[in-house]
Parts: sequence; structure tokens; C-alpha cells
Amino acid sequence: MASANNNKSALWLKKLPGFLGPGFLVTVGFVDPGNWATNIEGGSRFGYELLWVVTLSTVMLILIQHMAAKLGIATGSSLAVNIRQHFPKPVTALFGTSIMLACIATDVAELLGGAIGFSLLLAIPIWVGALFTATLKVFLIISQRYHRIESIIVGFLAIITLSYLAELFIVKPEWSQVLPALVVPKTGRESIYVTMAILGALVMPHNIFLHSNIIHSRKWGISEEEKLSVLRYEKIDTIAAMTLGWLVNSAMIIVAAAVFFRNHLSVGSIEEASATLKPIAGPLAGLLFSVALLFSGVGSSITSAMAEANVITGFLAKAEDPRSPFYRVAVIAIAIPSLLIILLTSDTFRLLILSQVVLGLQLPLTLLPLLILSRSRRVMGAFRSSNPEFAAALLVSVIVVALNIFLFYITFN
Repeated sequence: MASANNNKSALWLKKLPGFLGPGFLVTVGFVDPGNWATNIEGGSRFGYELLWVVTLSTVMLILIQHMAAKLGIATGSSLAVNIRQHFPKPVTALFGTSIMLACIATDVAELLGGAIGFSLLLAIPIWVGALFTATLKVFLIISQRYHRIESIIVGFLAIITLSYLAELFIVKPEWSQVLPALVVPKTGRESIYVTMAILGALVMPHNIFLHSNIIHSRKWGISEEEKLSVLRYEKIDTIAAMTLGWLVNSAMIIVAAAVFFRNHLSVGSIEEASATLKPIAGPLAGLLFSVALLFSGVGSSITSAMAEANVITGFLAKAEDPRSPFYRVAVIAIAIPSLLIILLTSDTFRLLILSQVVLGLQLPLTLLPLLILSRSRRVMGAFRSSNPEFAAALLVSVIVVALNIFLFYITFN
């Protein structure tokens, strides 16, 4: 009996690496330049105070991304396709239009981050860097296979993580203040805007759509029994990937707090943060900052474009095949409005913050259909959300809506 159990464990561990990947592809989307902007502002203005937002958002994120992936596994279709198939046309149009606006806001942040990264490293104008980033993402998506793109993105994520871990070592934060701030909630009138932006930068609508689609890159079986037997692999992939994202985002705030807040410095842009970081923390810290930003911008730009193409093809009932002409045209076309916004805006830092708030405002319109579909036995079968899971997801949605209401109240009063 012991031998049989050992064999099962060995087989389970042997199969696990083959299922890891989709969660990490999603993770690079929430260590994107929008996160840099919100985390830098949060850390430089409020020190370690808003670290709890990252922790709370990550817990929420694990639940929501797991539900999105499970929807994809159970139905064999993405969230976009399921919305089109199971909701009335006017409701589908509302959901589709709002997520496309959120996708454009996302793409602005990703392209802008890559542009700033290129600008810092190569001393070129922002608009040239934006063109470089857009060209690179389009080329990689339409010319590569999915698994190769996944490997490239995981490599980017590794570089970003190692860069920020090295920066933590360089800046030497006050760990006695960091640890409580990770779990003790604290916010107010002055920090609610940044709190909302951090939430929008972590729990991202386009990532929910993306996860429900790219989960099909793995073989989950045909029957419900086959799918249920390997669902734990998805859970491990999601939890491990989201935890890594929590580590990187927390590190961003910690570094900003240790360098800027500690020295009473106001930071108004990512470029200014890079320039200020070098004389205080040294040139190596500045170089690591720029390198991580570049890989963050390019990597997240690729995943946001994949999400956008999935949204367009899913809602319009087109083939979700990167080799199809429609998919390729969609990837190219969606970059145009984002590029125009970047070219016509001078305050790039505020543009990044605003883009994340847009994501936070749209998020309820992504969570609502996800909750309804996940609770439907007709749609999900044996994968239908349990009472505890649904209750937790509903609580997450209430928190998101409450923060939106609070944000509007603070803005207009």
C-alpha cells in the first residue's frame, strides 16, 4: 500500500511541471508599469502604509483567477465566449464595450512602461520607445507559438523578480515596520485614490479574461472526471504565480518607501524615480530599476495584447487562433488608440495612475458575469462554485464596489 501511494505521489510530481505556466503568464500582467506607477506613488507618499492593499488584493486575486481558470477548464471556452453564449445581447454589449475600454487603458500602461524602459536605457524619446514596444509585441505574438511565448514571458518575470530582490538588498528597508504593514489595514481620505489604483493594478479585468483562455494550452481531459482529477494542478499554478506577484509588488512599495519616503522626497514620474534612485541607492539600483521596467513593459504588453485579441474574437464569435488573419489584425489594430493616447499626453505618470483607476472601475462588470457563470450548474456542471467559494467571491465583489463608491465620494466632495 505504501509503495502504491509513493508511486502515485511520484507520478503526480512528475506531471506537475507540465501544468505550470498559465498562471505565471497572467502574473506578468500585474507586475506591469501601471503597478510601478501606483506602487511608487503609494510607497513614496505613504511609506509602508499601503502594503496591506497588495496582500488583500493578492488573496482576492488567487480566488478570482482560480475561478476564471476553472470556468475555462469546465466549459472549454473563455469568459468572453461564455458571456456571448449565455447573456442577452444588450448585456453582452455592455460587458464587451466596457472590457474593451479597460483593455485600451491596460495597453496604454503597458506600452508606456516599455517606452519609458527603452528611454531610460537607450536615451531615446518616449514615442520611439512606444513604437519599439508595440512592434516587438506584435512580432512576438503573430510569429511565435503559444508555449514559446509562455517561456519568453516566464523568463521576463524571472528577470523582474531578481532585479527587485537585489534592490531590496541594496536599500535595506526597516523590516520591523514592513511586516505589520503587510497585514494591518490603514487608509484614509488622502490615500484612497492610490488604494483604488493599487487594487485596479492588481485585480485586472483583462487578466481574468486572459486566464480563462490560455488555460486551454494544457490537456485537461474530456470528461468531468478527468478534468476534476487534474484541477489541483491549476490551483498550484495559480497560487504559486500569484504569490510571486505579491512578492514583486510588495518589493516595489518597500523600495519606494525605503528610498523616497524615508528621505522625504516627492516623486512625480517613473523617470524621476529612476533619476532620484541612482544618487541615493547607487547606479546599480538605477540600472536594475530600468532593466526590470523594460522587461515588465514588454512582457505585460504581450499578455495584454493576447487578452485584447481574445476579448475581440470571443465577443465577435471569431476564431481565437493567433494564426488567423482576423486575430492578427486585431492585435495590430488595438495598439493604435493606445499609441495615440501616449503621443497626445505629456504627463505620463498621471496617465499610468489614471489607467489603473479605469481598470478598478470596470472590474465589477467583469466580476459579475464571472460569478453568475461560475454559480450556474448548467454552465459549470460539477465545477459549479461551492457555497464558501461563491460567498468569498461575492464578498470580493462587494469590497470592489464599495471602494468604487468611496472613490467617487472622495473625488466629488
